[in-house]
Amino acid sequence: MKVGILQCDIVRDVFRDQGFEDYPAMIQAGFAEVSADFEFETFCCVNGELPADVSVCDAYITSGSRFSVLDPDQWIRNLEQFVLQLVEAKVPYVGICFGHQLLAQAMGGLVEKADVGWGVGVSINELKQPHAALLRQSEDGQIRLIVSHQDQVTQVPTELSCIGGSDFCPNYFFTLDDHVLTIQGHPEFTREYSNALMEFRRDIIPEDVVNMGQKSLQGRVDRELAFEWISGFIMNAGKSSAVKN
Repeated sequence: MKVGILQCDIVRDVFRDQGFEDYPAMIQAGFAEVSADFEFETFCCVNGELPADVSVCDAYITSGSRFSVLDPDQWIRNLEQFVLQLVEAKVPYVGICFGHQLLAQAMGGLVEKADVGWGVGVSINELKQPHAALLRQSEDGQIRLIVSHQDQVTQVPTELSCIGGSDFCPNYFFTLDDHVLTIQGHPEFTREYSNALMEFRRDIIPEDVVNMGQKSLQGRVDRELAFEWISGFIMNAGKSSAVKN
């Protein structure tokens, strides 16, 4: 099964010098921890690349991005249109952070700079609604993933089901039947990369937020569970039924 990686950013040279790989490699490493059933093709959307047609790959996943879906750049508008084509064709789509917000905005939802400020470190979210494609659940019903964002979805499109969130970020998980899964968090990020990002952004993120974020990295991170969900969602698209709002 072929998964297209829609790359929405390129890792900065300062991080490459520290030994961190680019975003497509991070995503593939996460898949490799739970499944060997996929091959990948990367499309560098931030540089204007898009698949010629939705049928080029069997499923698609976005990377996150330092950019905002609110930015006026043409590549963002083009990617929005492509993602809408995926939804219309019911091609499996997984949106990570930027891709989560991009889909919501493209479908008529609202994305805004969050009043609560930066989300960094490990975010704890409750799953409020089960979904047939998310096969294994955590024992406490929570999902703990690394986050790095200022923007949030504040109005959810009517077609999307919000299946989890927190007081800090109520609209953290979306699904659409069994062919769309989006997550505000970054399952592909490691603790080390999250820490490096926070250190790099100390001049724009309040010190207490950075300190709390770095402390949170000492706790549980459900990276493997998230990639089990993503892999299962892609493999079972069209085969399972979702519980809708």
